[in-house]
Amino acid sequence: MCLASVSRFAPAGTEVIVVDDGSRGASVSRAAEEFAGVKVVRRPRAGGFCAAANAGISAAAAPVVELLNDDAEVTAGWADAALAWFANGRIAAVAPLVLQNDPARRARGLPPLVDTAGDEYDLGGFARKRGHGRQWAAGGEQRKAEEPVSGPPSVHCPSPTAHYVWGASACAAFYRRAALLAAGGFPEHFGAYFEDVDLSFRLRRLGLEIVYEPASVVWHRVSGSYGRTPSRRTLERQSCNEERVFWRNVRGRRLVRALPRHAAVLAGKALRRWQEGTLLPWLLGRVRAVTAF
Repeated sequence: MCLASVSRFAPAGTEVIVVDDGSRGASVSRAAEEFAGVKVVRRPRAGGFCAAANAGISAAAAPVVELLNDDAEVTAGWADAALAWFANGRIAAVAPLVLQNDPARRARGLPPLVDTAGDEYDLGGFARKRGHGRQWAAGGEQRKAEEPVSGPPSVHCPSPTAHYVWGASACAAFYRRAALLAAGGFPEHFGAYFEDVDLSFRLRRLGLEIVYEPASVVWHRVSGSYGRTPSRRTLERQSCNEERVFWRNVRGRRLVRALPRHAAVLAGKALRRWQEGTLLPWLLGRVRAVTAF
């Protein structure tokens, strides 16, 4: 479904690359080969999201690339709205409006829920998806609820409701390829989870901007690759990577100011994980992150 939507709606001349991250029996490669013009990059062993994304970025030739999860589907005009932003050299990434593709809600005639409208980061040490879980009514209450952020007067705004945001979710984000390479790409030792948050930090340190474009709409089934009920190993990795992001990117005076809040955040998260029965993998992940520095 992902490739079918891209084949239908991608602008003329779009290069489509599928990274087969060591799938069993090359099943991903075989599926991709059913679509004309799709280039397959086959990795002999699974290396995780970051390694696969970096492989695809390396193979790409275009100045702008979009990462797209295999459980995502694009819509008409999604690329045009986002690509218009890259006429401004200060824009490193564009976050589309990602809506949860929930067949049960659609069958009941309910408005879709927002998966992400860009990312935010709290210096206490946690990231969150803007608008996550809100009902989306095009042109209605969701857009009224958005808080506009004024950009420089010279910036061209393809949509009047676009916003400058802290970060973009890599499930469907557009990136300037040169900026990705200058920032060092995705941290492959992360495997998956919070890698896009870490990348957003590095893009911003280069003096670049990230914007949310609501006219670029992507449907996302959410957790289609790793499952809705994460394993203990996945929970440990999520915890480890979240803590890594804090220690890798919050520095100097900001770190000194953030430490008390970070301690409070950790205490709150520990209590919640204890209540959920997932305290042990959460703790192991935090210990792994801290001992790596």
